[in-house]
Amino acid sequence: MSTATVEELTEVAAPEPFWSRQRRLGLALVLIGLLAAAVFGSLAPSEDARFTLSEDAEGAALSINGQFGAVLFGLLALAAGGAMLAGLARRRSNVLLSLGILAFVLSFLCWQVAGNFMPLVDTTEGTLQLALPLILGALAGVLGERSGVVNVAIEGQFLMGAFAGALVGTMATSVWVGLISAALGGVIIAAILAVLSIRYLVDQTVVGMVLNLFALGITGFLYERLMQPDAQTYNTPPQMPEWRIPALADIPVVGPVLFQANLLVWVALALVVVIHFGLSRTRWGLRTRAVGEHPTAADTVGIRVRGLRYLNVLLGGVVAGIGGAYFTLVATGNFTKNMTAGAGFIALAALIFGRYTPFGALGAALFFGFAQKLATYLSAIESPVPSQFLNMLPYLATLIAVAGLVGRVRAPAADGVPYIKG
Repeated sequence: MSTATVEELTEVAAPEPFWSRQRRLGLALVLIGLLAAAVFGSLAPSEDARFTLSEDAEGAALSINGQFGAVLFGLLALAAGGAMLAGLARRRSNVLLSLGILAFVLSFLCWQVAGNFMPLVDTTEGTLQLALPLILGALAGVLGERSGVVNVAIEGQFLMGAFAGALVGTMATSVWVGLISAALGGVIIAAILAVLSIRYLVDQTVVGMVLNLFALGITGFLYERLMQPDAQTYNTPPQMPEWRIPALADIPVVGPVLFQANLLVWVALALVVVIHFGLSRTRWGLRTRAVGEHPTAADTVGIRVRGLRYLNVLLGGVVAGIGGAYFTLVATGNFTKNMTAGAGFIALAALIFGRYTPFGALGAALFFGFAQKLATYLSAIESPVPSQFLNMLPYLATLIAVAGLVGRVRAPAADGVPYIKG
């Protein structure tokens, strides 16, 4: 029997179901497009929605009638969903899905901003700043989980990094010493995680949760006994300066955000590129992926499975510790108890939502940051939409992604599985 005949029989025996993933997503887009056009369009006042390039309403702006924009973008989301529902552009279904979601968000913004203005520079900068620790935390997770170690201890690494950065930075009166100390603080938690989970084969999720509680307890205790009584000596770290790159900083919207920023912004974005390149193009990346997928097979070809896992978990601790430094050396001027407020768990969610890839984690973290910034903006303009609802959206999106409704999210095959050499 020829190969063509076998393929034809296979196609007949296993026809594609009508309600494929593309059609299910298309139906969802059609429904939210109808919602946007009908509800947002009817609620939006017939006033201009202004998206300004300055901090006030007087600068250059992109302007559109709020009611018209809400209906227009809602219909665009509906059209993208209709194309997917009809089975068109199967190879471009992800592009249609992205365009549909973007159109829905723009429809919502037209409704909310009508009669007001939204400063694009401030919104973009705020999104990146809020996403900054999440990017670094998610990258720490990528390093660990792509080599087979679940890193639930990102929250603890954030806390230790923030505490060490504030304490040592204050005592040394140097933001750079504080940054190095923050990285070491993250490494301490990562080292304990690595030893217990790799050497002693303790359940990695349990170890991560215990380390989070340990970091919360030890930093809270030292804060009350050391920092709080004498904040001037132990809890007034210098702040990381902003550097401006001439000419590039004058580019509208993008310039002030990317080229007039603190060092952590450039470090985070550079690490996304470096880790992506390393995982996909280098010997280290090939071995890391092999250890995360098939550690036994990797061991048979001479790869030191445990050694590589130790290395990657410790590197992840460095990255997460730097993320913790953001809270004390950039966002605020001091350390407080539990100041990370669950950011490590949000970073873990961004890792999953981003499909365990550096660029996916970047996109998910920016989405989380945008939702938080939008919630703050809507509270400022006294929007009727509760800010708590917007703060809930990133978590809802993560649940949808993990449930497989937007495509299957598959962790590395050996993720969380201790390796016992035979």
